[in-house]
Amino acid sequence: MTDNQYKNSTPREVRKLISEGKITGQTSGMCNGYAQANLCALPKEYAYDFLLFCQRNPKPCPLLEVSDVGSKLLKTSAPGADISKEIPKYRIWTKGMVRTEVTDASSFWREDLVSFVIGCSFSFEYPLIEAGIDVRNISQNCNVPMYVTNIETERAGIFGGKLVVSMRPIPYEKIVKAVTVTARVPRVHGAPIHIGNPSAIGIQNINKPDFGDAVEIKEGEVPVFWCCGVTPQSVVMNSKPSFCITHSPGHMLITDITNASLID
Repeated sequence: MTDNQYKNSTPREVRKLISEGKITGQTSGMCNGYAQANLCALPKEYAYDFLLFCQRNPKPCPLLEVSDVGSKLLKTSAPGADISKEIPKYRIWTKGMVRTEVTDASSFWREDLVSFVIGCSFSFEYPLIEAGIDVRNISQNCNVPMYVTNIETERAGIFGGKLVVSMRPIPYEKIVKAVTVTARVPRVHGAPIHIGNPSAIGIQNINKPDFGDAVEIKEGEVPVFWCCGVTPQSVVMNSKPSFCITHSPGHMLITDITNASLID
């Protein structure tokens, strides 16, 4: 669970603690004002198809950076950060199945990997709070609930599968404000993709998310759904590339990119 003592820490400070194994939990609420990001690292043979997939699906997969082949070090989103060590938890995939979860992926790293750094909705949580909207996963100190939907992504090469969404309950009278705030930052998923009735997008039980934690939905609140950067993991499960490294859902890369710089 997130310890919000890190909400005013710098990304570099938190990444250092992560690399030292001192932070291993999910990162919601950390480093107020800075963008968080998803990771999908794939062998070079799949890189063009996945790049095309991100271009065709910009809401769930807004690219913040693509690494050089084999490089562990980022250049623009978190200059000098070692992408194999500075995320709290990783998933190691083989042929579409999670082989293991680790807090340090350096021993699994390969010289042919290309890292895709993808915007995350954790980035707009503090702007929502500043707009007077309770972000339930932060106030309950837990991970955001995430769901696999019945919405198909647009296929590119081998990659295709179901869209994943994150959910935050919003009071009815604050929905327009929530839409307005998040629409300003399309590089971290932007405006919601769906509001209300979960079953309309294939979610049968709102209290049983596929990833993350269930949160309380209070009377007078409406479930609001945003595209989620865990979508590549749904796509990896469906498309079954030979090897892949991702973050574990909710355990994000905290970048040096300010939220203010992402406002459209």
